[in-house]
Amino acid sequence: QVQLVESGGGSVQAGGSLRLSCAVSGYITTNTCIAWFRQAPGLEREGVGCISFLIGTAYVIDSLKGRFTISQDSAKKTLTLQMTSLKPEDTAMYYCAADYHVLSGMSCPTPVVPTRYRYWGQGTQVTVSP
Repeated sequence: QVQLVESGGGSVQAGGSLRLSCAVSGYITTNTCIAWFRQAPGLEREGVGCISFLIGTAYVIDSLKGRFTISQDSAKKTLTLQMTSLKPEDTAMYYCAADYHVLSGMSCPTPVVPTRYRYWGQGTQVTVSP
């Protein structure tokens, strides 16, 4: 099992930046994939990206590339989502989630969908004002 705790959410004006963190604990292997998801009110949970936690190969969905970056510090057992040039449509609850997967080319499976992840944090709210 993996335990996850998100932090770093808050309110920011459009164009600003935020960095979310996810503290990871539990049973971590080279097959551990950790993903970021977000969910806005009334919408389905959306995969933002994922990373193979011990290897460090990251993936971000095309629509967020260039603005969002996923990184990890396996020694500190922390996952980071760096968000820049934020827009009001980025407003959502952000979650990190984990599970064990067979990696393909050292990468976690895509697409990043909630059904691929069993372990979830409680979420952290991000609000971007115009």
